[in-house]
Amino acid sequence: MKGLKTLLIALALFAFNLQNAQNQETTKEELSLDKGPIYSQFEYLYKKSGNYRSEGKRYEVVRVISLDKLRKNVLDSLNASSKKAAELNATIYGHEATITSLNKKLEETTNNLSVVTNEKDSMSFLGILVSKGTYNFILWTIICGLLLLFLLFVFKFRRSNTLTQEAKTALSEVEIEYENHRRRALEREQKISRQLQDEINKHKKSK
Repeated sequence: MKGLKTLLIALALFAFNLQNAQNQETTKEELSLDKGPIYSQFEYLYKKSGNYRSEGKRYEVVRVISLDKLRKNVLDSLNASSKKAAELNATIYGHEATITSLNKKLEETTNNLSVVTNEKDSMSFLGILVSKGTYNFILWTIICGLLLLFLLFVFKFRRSNTLTQEAKTALSEVEIEYENHRRRALEREQKISRQLQDEINKHKKSK
């Protein structure tokens, strides 16, 4: 009898918890052991039980068949709850695995995005990745250097061309002066030769 009382207390606590889990809603359906939630079945058992007093104490009399039915229903509910909990745990595990996989893919995507961003913001110079700002600075430095070398070459070329033209002009003037000098020297030589011939002729005539 004492064990039965303990079982009834445990079942009552379980029914109370189930009642709280179901937001303590009351049902207007007919009480029965064949249908309805566990707490309504306890209510049915409580109403259908008899009672008597002995030695100043009140006792409840419950039919064994009804108690067995209620115990079977409670065990079925516990098994269903355990099965549902296992299913929920499996679902949670599956969701956790999916979240882990998604986090890994997100990390890989983030890393790939960082690499692509770095490559997009960088340029390859002599096989080395440098930032676009550094690459542009190096490129424009090279271009300005080549431009200065080109301008220096043009300046040198024009200067050399000017000096060449001046040298050609000077050489032409020297050639002209030399030709005039040679012509004058030839004329003087011819003049001296004629004078000498005239003197020779005069000297012959004087004899």
